[in-house]
Amino acid sequence: MWRLPDRLRPVLGRPLGELVSEIPEWLRTRRPVVLITIGDVVTAHFIREGVPPDIAVVDFKVMRDRSSPEVKAIVQKWQAPEVRVRNPAGTLTNELFEAFTRPERPLKIVVEGEEDLAVIPAVQQTPVGAVIVYGQPREGMVIVRVSEQSKQKFMEFFKQFEKVSE
Repeated sequence: MWRLPDRLRPVLGRPLGELVSEIPEWLRTRRPVVLITIGDVVTAHFIREGVPPDIAVVDFKVMRDRSSPEVKAIVQKWQAPEVRVRNPAGTLTNELFEAFTRPERPLKIVVEGEEDLAVIPAVQQTPVGAVIVYGQPREGMVIVRVSEQSKQKFMEFFKQFEKVSE
């Protein structure tokens, strides 16, 4: 397990990709290699808009409170094999990294703990050409296009995490 160092919190709290308020038309019409949504509200929005993800990462919380009944119902009704992983707040676990390598598509990754940092293993574990969308509280959604450059950028973030025993 790896812990987020305090010095990195402000950096990871900012959008790490393109900030948008709606699903862009290009994402509706051109399916990426893999589409990943991270967060309950983002995942529910994509499902409701008819753009279901290949992989959804949810924890049934929104800003550390329970998801609304509507959001939770949309995510729960979405038909996808489900894998549960443990990932305490402020950390990244091997379980979370490994979940992104599962072959099932679609796939719902349900996090017991927090999914706030899941963009890091998502970028590292998915192929170039994947698109990851996560929520930016009170601002919108952030789109990260997986490229060799984004893989390097997110690896640099990950290298700053502190290894701790589980």
